[in-house]
Amino acid sequence: MTRGNPERKQRANGVESRRRILDAAVEISGERGYEGTSIAAVSAKCGLPASSIYWHFKDKDDLIAAVIERSFETWLAAVELPGDEAGTPLERVTAMAANVARSLAATPEFLRLGLMLALERRPKEPQGRTVFLQVRGIAHQRTGDMLRTLFPELDEDAVRTLTTYAIAGADGLFVHQEINADAGDLVEMFELHARLVYDAAARLAARP
Repeated sequence: MTRGNPERKQRANGVESRRRILDAAVEISGERGYEGTSIAAVSAKCGLPASSIYWHFKDKDDLIAAVIERSFETWLAAVELPGDEAGTPLERVTAMAANVARSLAATPEFLRLGLMLALERRPKEPQGRTVFLQVRGIAHQRTGDMLRTLFPELDEDAVRTLTTYAIAGADGLFVHQEINADAGDLVEMFELHARLVYDAAARLAARP
């Protein structure tokens, strides 16, 4: 019987430890926000010593930034315009909006934490805020690219305006859902928002 590769086992253990730490940080930050999240609390939640957390992450700020990045990667996979086989352009946009809403419902951490950090002003800017603003730029780019694909007639000013409106509306729907338990179905709200953005884009594209 051959023994397993110790290096591979150590690497797998490291990946599993990092996952447990991030999962615990997600839960703690979801309950207590950025200020209430501490290395001690995360250690107690995940069952790993603080030294293990510091081995993976420099400090709490680095940990929160990693939470935002991991959640954003999951969300970003949903921001893909389906192909022509998904139906009409409007049906494709609506399907993408529904995927985005489901992704936010499943992994809301990047937007929840990111919006909190983005609205704060501190003498020293947290790394998590910097990461959030960077990934938010990617979201803007993806949305703008979708509009350019569907409406090549739009000029850049119109694309910029529509992108801002689309992202701001999504933020508002998310925040409303977070603070109102009976706010309704997030997927339905995102689908409605997508149809409104699409209609606005179509009207702007048709202008002489």
